[in-house]
Amino acid sequence: MNHNDDDGDDASMPGAVDPDTVANGAAADSADGNLERLKGLPRILRYAMLSKDNRDDVVAHRLVAEIDELCPNLSQNAAWAVTQDSETGLALAVELDRLAVIRDLPLLRSLGDCVRLLSLSMPCDFEQFGAFRRVTRAMIHALRHVAATLDDQQCADLEELIYGFAALPAATGVTDATRLWPAISSAVYLGERSARHRIRAAVVNTTRHIRHNEEQQAARPPAQSAADVTMPEPVTIQPVAHNHVVVGRMAENEIKALKLLEPLRHVLRFSLPLIETPPLDRVRATLVAEFPYAVEVIDFTLTDLIGRPTMQLRPLLLVGEPGGGKSRFARRLGEVLGLTIWGTDAAQSDGNSFAGTDRRWNTAQPCHPFLAIARGRTANPLMLIDEIEKTSTRSDYGRLWDCLLGLLEPETSARYLDPALQIPLDLSHVSYVATANTIEPLPLPLRDRFRTITFPKPTSDDLDMLLPGLIAGLAAELGIDSRWITPLDAHERASIAAAWPGGSVRRLRRILETIIQVRDRTASRQ
Repeated sequence: MNHNDDDGDDASMPGAVDPDTVANGAAADSADGNLERLKGLPRILRYAMLSKDNRDDVVAHRLVAEIDELCPNLSQNAAWAVTQDSETGLALAVELDRLAVIRDLPLLRSLGDCVRLLSLSMPCDFEQFGAFRRVTRAMIHALRHVAATLDDQQCADLEELIYGFAALPAATGVTDATRLWPAISSAVYLGERSARHRIRAAVVNTTRHIRHNEEQQAARPPAQSAADVTMPEPVTIQPVAHNHVVVGRMAENEIKALKLLEPLRHVLRFSLPLIETPPLDRVRATLVAEFPYAVEVIDFTLTDLIGRPTMQLRPLLLVGEPGGGKSRFARRLGEVLGLTIWGTDAAQSDGNSFAGTDRRWNTAQPCHPFLAIARGRTANPLMLIDEIEKTSTRSDYGRLWDCLLGLLEPETSARYLDPALQIPLDLSHVSYVATANTIEPLPLPLRDRFRTITFPKPTSDDLDMLLPGLIAGLAAELGIDSRWITPLDAHERASIAAAWPGGSVRRLRRILETIIQVRDRTASRQ
């Protein structure tokens, strides 16, 4: 993603910052002497290695300075610089996440993870557990990205630190639980203890393997000459283009043998593109203009896309009272992000139809996520499931809730065995957004797979910002340009305000339709 330099906030944009600081972070200038090996590491791994001994607060001050260069006079940063406790640190990290969405600047999200790393303390309470998981994921992802460029000792040191940090929330009895201490200071200790037996076993197994090979070599007859050995022909693998995915592989003769596959042949055996993530600042501006009362929901949703080169939302559940615009928001989210949208009314759907029906049946068809991929010819469509709490609870034909469990899980969705195609499909790039009036009927395993947020209702203060979007929607339904609809005059606007005190967007839409219909009838008589 490219940052848009025309947003009017130049004072805090990276263009005014030393490029080395933006690329490497303030921790890079500590990579001297014994810390020369830290050069080239991603920011979060450098801060982790620098702060693991917890000897002083110099590392934290470096991070404070780095944040101040990108976001001058940030009050949360100033507070953390003074206290350097967990509460102010996590508050600063949340603010950096918010600014990362607003400014479309993933660097701020990376800095937020570094703040969490230095702020988290032990013992771990329930509220901190999510932050531990996030920092651990960031460090694991960073190590995977650079592991090929590091020597074995560097990888071993980083693994010891990362996996020890990952185990900290579940560890008990490491030290006195009556006081708080920085989590990162115990990570290496715990990582070394957890790896000790595996290292010892690896040494023993390696010794046995070498001894076994030596014994077999001694008993083996003389080797054949190279001319006597027939080498197998190399297997040719067709490369997949950047940001493309092969969703399913099937032989041409199998496709021809099944009539139901004929319309789908263009998405089998061929790589399909992944829609790339658009500039998030523009996406946010568009959605805020249409849903001014749901800014918190918009930021919560878009934060998940920071740093992703291609579009994929983790499963999202919008919960709110009827009429608030949840379904319309979900659809507009997909449209603004440029995704293919496949809508499902949960009240009319069952598990068999959504998850696909067996090839033996006359009504056999692939699963809906694959049909969405085939419709848009892209590998990352958006599945919109409306009123998910109203789906049938009978299990005669399968429950939608049950089939979603496997589709929402990354591990199983990457190898989903379609009952109609009878081949594994890679559905791991599909996004799911569901709406519900209440989460009470939903089983707990399904709730755990969704990120849930309450969708608010608009108030009368949002009327002027809602009307343009509603008028554009009415014009689209009529198949005309919204500019052909005369803007509302003061009397019409006052009538709408008197009839709509806030609440349901559906009711506001009906009132607006009535006003326009009355205007049209009056104009035709005149």
